[in-house]
Amino acid sequence: GEKQIGNMHGDVAVSSAGEVYVSVQGGPKAGVQVYSAEGKYLRNVPKAPGDFHGFVIKKLAGGEFIFGARLGGQNILKLTLGGVVKLDIPPTTIPAKYKNGGRMRLTAMDVAPNGDLFVVDGYSSDRIHHLAQDGKYIKSFGGKKEFGTKTLHKICIDTRYNPPRILGADREGLRLIHISLDGKFIGVYAKDVLRPAAVAVHGNLAVAGEIKGRATLYDKAGKIVAQLGHNTKPGETATNKLPPAKWRPGFFSAPHGVAFNAAGDLFVAEYTIFGRIHRFNVKK
Repeated sequence: GEKQIGNMHGDVAVSSAGEVYVSVQGGPKAGVQVYSAEGKYLRNVPKAPGDFHGFVIKKLAGGEFIFGARLGGQNILKLTLGGVVKLDIPPTTIPAKYKNGGRMRLTAMDVAPNGDLFVVDGYSSDRIHHLAQDGKYIKSFGGKKEFGTKTLHKICIDTRYNPPRILGADREGLRLIHISLDGKFIGVYAKDVLRPAAVAVHGNLAVAGEIKGRATLYDKAGKIVAQLGHNTKPGETATNKLPPAKWRPGFFSAPHGVAFNAAGDLFVAEYTIFGRIHRFNVKK
């Protein structure tokens, strides 16, 4: 229902009701937009910022909430789906010694089954910051030197394992990695990924949205199950400027956010100044 979504450099998440939430950094409806499962614009989330580079929706005992890391603002927010701020964690919560030049550029976060928060400083130090569900600081771990990452762009909690672990998209390292929740490097989950920008898990599957024009599904062992939307046309990938006239249904330009709904359908948000979201339905 929209002629253009707006400038997107963010993420996508799906609520338990099946509505699709998209972070949009520019345009007349910047912020977090909400769409029906069929793609009709419904509303914007009040008070949601336009710089949620990475965010998730989680249903907890107290309700369903948006958890987002602000790229420019450096703070971490917990909002109701209606836009009420329940938690605002200031950047001063993270000790200065874990920041590069005294500043963070937070790119993604996720929530562990126990409610703890894990936030990654993916455009600066590559460190992951661990916070309690009430926002109190617990610890920081990792980094470019410690884990050998080259841009730990986004993370998700990988609940396919016991105990759960972090699945990270090492974008410029062209790999996916596993890290324990207490901060220890477990190993490489997948190699030769086309600059992975986002990860998500559903059932026994993980997906990587690759900014060079592809999405890859993996099984628990890290083996490829399927590859979607692979765009091999020179100049059409890893850019946010591909004009709509060159878009082809089912082919990506620059995947930047990925999310599953309850049925396992996949939503992919792109890095694009125009705004573009793909939906792939799970095979029945």
